[in-house]
Amino acid sequence: MLKYVFLAMIVAITASFDPATAQAKNGSNGGPIITSQGHPIEFVHKGQEIIFYIGDQDGSPLPTKDMTGRATIQQGGKTVTVQLKSTSPNVMVGKAEAELARQARVVFSANLHGHSLTARYTVE
Repeated sequence: MLKYVFLAMIVAITASFDPATAQAKNGSNGGPIITSQGHPIEFVHKGQEIIFYIGDQDGSPLPTKDMTGRATIQQGGKTVTVQLKSTSPNVMVGKAEAELARQARVVFSANLHGHSLTARYTVE
């Protein structure tokens, strides 16, 4: 019986701990910041435009020139993938099919020099 209690506690603790989805603070552009492998990633959306500001581990802008990425958007029972393009020094942008609604889920995925970054957001 004790091993089942212990197992239930482990499951409860690991289910509640997911640092890649904790939206604790907003960045300088007004969007929530998620840290992925030490890199802060800020998400902002304006109309159909989705914007990700990528930071380096020391907080400085991370150059995205050679970065490839995509955003997966779930809303209204639909899942859509948007390819992202690198713009000015540390920004990845894309255009969604429709304006993002409250509670839409957005997953950022990118690669840079064999380094993978992933961040999950819920639109508020």
